[in-house]
Amino acid sequence: MVNLKGYISSNFTKSFLMIFLPFFTIISLIYLVKIATLTSQIQITFFEILKLYSYSVSDIIFYTIPLSFIVALSNTLIRLSQDNELIALYALGVKSSTILRNFILLGVLFSILLLAISFLAMPLSKQYYKSFKNEKKAEVKLNILAGELGQKFGDYYIYVAKKDKNTLRNIVIYNRTDKKNEQFFSAKSGKIKHKQGVISLYLEDGYGYTYSNKKLQQARYKSMEIFNTSKKETFKFEDIIIYWSKFKTSIHILHRLLFFVFISLIPILSIYILASFSMINPRYQSNHSFIVIFFTTLSLYLIASSLEKWGNFYILIASIITTMFFGYWLFKKRVVRYF
Repeated sequence: MVNLKGYISSNFTKSFLMIFLPFFTIISLIYLVKIATLTSQIQITFFEILKLYSYSVSDIIFYTIPLSFIVALSNTLIRLSQDNELIALYALGVKSSTILRNFILLGVLFSILLLAISFLAMPLSKQYYKSFKNEKKAEVKLNILAGELGQKFGDYYIYVAKKDKNTLRNIVIYNRTDKKNEQFFSAKSGKIKHKQGVISLYLEDGYGYTYSNKKLQQARYKSMEIFNTSKKETFKFEDIIIYWSKFKTSIHILHRLLFFVFISLIPILSIYILASFSMINPRYQSNHSFIVIFFTTLSLYLIASSLEKWGNFYILIASIITTMFFGYWLFKKRVVRYF
């Protein structure tokens, strides 16, 4: 039996990798194109693109594994059937249910992996992704251009005559504190600083003017730092437990939870259905693997999509039990009664 497990696992692994790697590559390219479109909104480097891609890897794996498992399982069983290897095992007294038990173990392992990815890795990666985008968008808002009027730094209007890389030249700043008081600042040079999430404008060698109805004050400074006082859209990271506990009050979180659970269980739910049409006698039964893969995948994902839109825990449990019993009934009717 140990040899049988190793033989089945070896065949399945080869088939799975041949399906998974192309799927993973294609979906990765789609995500990279999506990330590349962000360059029209924010300025990001090549290494930052790779960083954003790393945040998407958990999503790619989650959506790639179920489909890869379905295709690999069906292809493995069909190939073993057409090569008469399953027939040889039946002749040696190995029952079809015993053979399938090894695939059930693989399905359980894949489902555990998908549950871990969907409930642990994906919420964290999505939060990191959103946090990165928020930080970059905040930087864009403070991207001071030379020669343009009406630019703002927090509550201050700023004009820069020239910009050399990160250094600003000949700066003029205006701020109206209230109806009676106004402020002007001028500086020969300056630069924008980022420190621990705080953005400031560091000015060197300039003058400051404070004007009111009664007096005008002037001050000269060697250096001055102005902090951005505008309200920043902060992103708050949530603990995994806190994030998923919101399903009690958020219908969106509830539906996502139901969707993730059902998709994660696809490796287990699809085994009996696929085996019913893939464990065949090649002399008397035809190979309909492509049709079976298509309709099995379509049906399972339609159920998952329905759960994401209208589901609740009762519908989820009913869907899982119905799918399991339907697959087992098919397997007993089409395979067990003969092999």
